[in-house]
Amino acid sequence: MARTKTIAQKLPWNDRAGRLSPLKATTLVLVTLPALWLLFRSLTGGPTPMPEPSALGPRPYIEAIHFVGDWTVYLLLITLAVTPARRLFDWSKLIQVRRIIGLSALSYILLHFVLYIFDSHLDLGFVATEIVRRIYLLIGFTAILGLVALGVTSTDGMIKRLGAIRWNRLHKLIYFIAPLAILHYYMQSKIDVTQPVLMSGFFFWLMGYRLMAKRGYKEGILPLLSLSVAAALLTAAVEATWYGVATGVAWQRVLYANLDFSFSIRPAWWVLFAGIAVTIASELRKRVKFGQGTGARAPAGRAG
Repeated sequence: MARTKTIAQKLPWNDRAGRLSPLKATTLVLVTLPALWLLFRSLTGGPTPMPEPSALGPRPYIEAIHFVGDWTVYLLLITLAVTPARRLFDWSKLIQVRRIIGLSALSYILLHFVLYIFDSHLDLGFVATEIVRRIYLLIGFTAILGLVALGVTSTDGMIKRLGAIRWNRLHKLIYFIAPLAILHYYMQSKIDVTQPVLMSGFFFWLMGYRLMAKRGYKEGILPLLSLSVAAALLTAAVEATWYGVATGVAWQRVLYANLDFSFSIRPAWWVLFAGIAVTIASELRKRVKFGQGTGARAPAGRAG
């Protein structure tokens, strides 16, 4: 009986008591869906695991590499979003799924690398040479090594072995791994960096929130709106700088493009909209919680 309970406690969809956790189970399903979708797309074009041609296009490995790499960045940002979400929405149970999301990011980045090896015809010598010769591959490989280090030390046993202080210091590496992954995203995207710019903007907001929280500003309309505006402006500046350096396009033209909505909405605006949405949702949560607290105390007040 004791052994069964121990096994149940270790299952990723159960809580520490060994009971099914709907939050953890739902998270596991959600982080698996992109990989299942990729598998489905790869199988719909023919009988082989990665057919040529396939539903993934004429270069299926490249398409799969990019798809998995994109989701690595998304999951890294979602991992970083757990702490702000816990504080802003008073959702303490989110801490239960942070490890799941982080390990999922590790799984996706390893799959990203494995697919690259297959695309290189399993020539490990060529892969090693390319990593050394091409800076964007070296940056990506450094992010892989960093995530592996975090994944290996993510267990309860490693937390006890390292101690809480050293473990927390080590896992702050994610603050460096995430921008490395985003930079790799930029360099891989070449001309159109709309998505990497958007991910940069979300990263600026998430890191800016941490800086604000250290100074005591963990919530509130004015701090959150100020953060959202600052993140949006920084996003626009980074986009203009990148295009100016990488393509020679005048940075003024890129900045002016943010004011032209006839073609598309630039990433800076989406960052601002997301920040405003979080601010409004956080304030609504506070008001609902305050209303519930007032309602609970009302009968006692009337009795007095």
